[in-house]
Amino acid sequence: MTFPTSQPRSSPSSRSKGEQIALNVDGACADETSTFSSKLMDKQTFCSSQTTSNTSRYAAALYRQGELHLTPLHGILQLRPSFSYLDKADAKHREREAANEAGDSSQDEAEEDVKQITVRFSRPESEQARQRRVQSYEFLQKKHAEEPWVHLHYYGLRDSRSEHERQYLLCQGSSGVENTELVKSPSEYLMMLMPPSQEEEKDKPVAPSNVLSMAQLRTLPLADQIKILMKNVKVMPFANLMSLLGPSMDSVAVLRGIQKVAMLVQGNWVVKSDILYPKDSSSPHSGVPAEVLCRGRDFVMWKFTKSRWVVRKEVAAVTKLCAEDVKDFLEHMALVRINKGWEFILPYDGEFIKKHPDVVQRQHLLWMGIQAKLEKVYNLVKETTPKKPDGQSGPAGLLSGDQRIQAAKTKAQQNHAVLERELQRQKEQLHTSMVLPGVQIKEEPLSEEGEDEDEQGAEEEEPMDTSPSDGLSNRLTNGLPAGRAAGGDSFSGHPPPGCASAPAARELRAFVEATFQSQFVLTLSELKRLFNQHVASLPRGHVLFSGISDHMLQDTVLAAGCKQILVPFPRQTAASPNEQKVFALWESGDMSDQHRQVLFEIFSKNYRVRRNMIQSRLTQECGEDLSKQEVDKVLKDCCVSYGGMWYLKGTVQS
Repeated sequence: MTFPTSQPRSSPSSRSKGEQIALNVDGACADETSTFSSKLMDKQTFCSSQTTSNTSRYAAALYRQGELHLTPLHGILQLRPSFSYLDKADAKHREREAANEAGDSSQDEAEEDVKQITVRFSRPESEQARQRRVQSYEFLQKKHAEEPWVHLHYYGLRDSRSEHERQYLLCQGSSGVENTELVKSPSEYLMMLMPPSQEEEKDKPVAPSNVLSMAQLRTLPLADQIKILMKNVKVMPFANLMSLLGPSMDSVAVLRGIQKVAMLVQGNWVVKSDILYPKDSSSPHSGVPAEVLCRGRDFVMWKFTKSRWVVRKEVAAVTKLCAEDVKDFLEHMALVRINKGWEFILPYDGEFIKKHPDVVQRQHLLWMGIQAKLEKVYNLVKETTPKKPDGQSGPAGLLSGDQRIQAAKTKAQQNHAVLERELQRQKEQLHTSMVLPGVQIKEEPLSEEGEDEDEQGAEEEEPMDTSPSDGLSNRLTNGLPAGRAAGGDSFSGHPPPGCASAPAARELRAFVEATFQSQFVLTLSELKRLFNQHVASLPRGHVLFSGISDHMLQDTVLAAGCKQILVPFPRQTAASPNEQKVFALWESGDMSDQHRQVLFEIFSKNYRVRRNMIQSRLTQECGEDLSKQEVDKVLKDCCVSYGGMWYLKGTVQS
């Protein structure tokens, strides 16, 4: 839009400046293409732009004689000065300079040589290229420049025509007639006048994916709330967790949920390692897989169950992990103290320990299972350091190996008489309660250090793991005190085999069938660990607490349709007898039963096998139409890969 400009009569410099601008833009010769045909800058150009795409919320208001007249707007344009004539002046200036340079150089040069011209034909333009060209900035500018001008007559603010048009902004109805449409409240009227914009609601900033407000958190299920809180906080007392979840939350349900994602350490809850390090993740520092990280962090948590202080170098020496990974473990649950080590971040919560003894007992069983696994993996020396009192804090003294052995021997001698009397009393009760004709119960003396060589030749159908390396086997049987496991063969800490009730046998059968339907292959050691975890999650007084022996567990496994795979372990293997007992589900009722049976026959003759051997044997036994997906499924169900070789689950020795 172009408007005429008024030049002040009293300022000759303004007219001369306008003439100079017109000369720079159009040059000395004026023609039809000239911007300023009068050789004077007597007009100014304004370009319009659309300020907003949604004008439904805007209205033009006119206040007159105590009345507010509103007129809805269908479009809003903003006019800005356009200085395109300056670009034209710059282009003219560059052309004049180029012409002057060309004229000077042509006087001293000979006639230009004839140059060869190459003619090229442009290829036909594709539809995609045409769309890109149409949407380009140059094309839009060219189209805008080619738009024809529309000549309009401008009326000033005080002109009678402007005043006539302004009358259309006033309501034409009679002022005496009462408007009955405005009967709503002021807030409702404003809402009708300015409804919320849907576009603005969509443009609201979204919080990062790892940030969740408490209001959003409380819309999730309870299990997800507990998992998210523990994953972010890492360590939390139970009272703090209840305050975050709200006073209306059931503490029993919270206790049930917290045990799925956290472990009890010194009366406080620490998030489980597999929550922080999922199965397919790895260390950001060293690239170590999640399984190794979880094992190392479990070792740190286990150390804090024994003492309030942990030394980082000791953790790094045992776990063989890099310093950054160990530091991450400790920073999750401890604070560093100069010249002392790392102290657990929260004080001992004795109130929770006294209030929830059943939860403490379950957690104790779980920690015993984790301790046995860590001792096997890291070759730890089992220790019997007494637990510190509730209120005691401070750095624990570091004992040497000889001191720990001497302390264990002293403690064993102190408890020997008590344990022997308890064992004799239980055996006498066993004689009186299980007097059957033709059955004799063999009595064997208690070995104080588990090193009696005479018992190696004793005939047992399925012996317990009482190897000399198990330094606590006389006092701990699968994570329970010896006073409750004095029956020898029962790892649930109750009467010996044969005393389990029929409901307990049914529950055990259901557990075994469900476990092998999901695992397919298990060693006796791993099965016992899973069973201990299952028992720890059960309520107090459950029938499975009545006493389940190794014999009964193995008989139930065989009765559930499983078979023992006699894997030929190497002679120098470090696997315990329970780890060398491998059981596999022979028939599960799916299409892969035949494939798994062929696989079990292969591993009954080989400790480790290459994939191509398994592939060829399966193809030979099951036909050539066996797909790669079927082979991968069988291997995933029953085997693990290590070093380019395949092993049955639980049999690989790192």
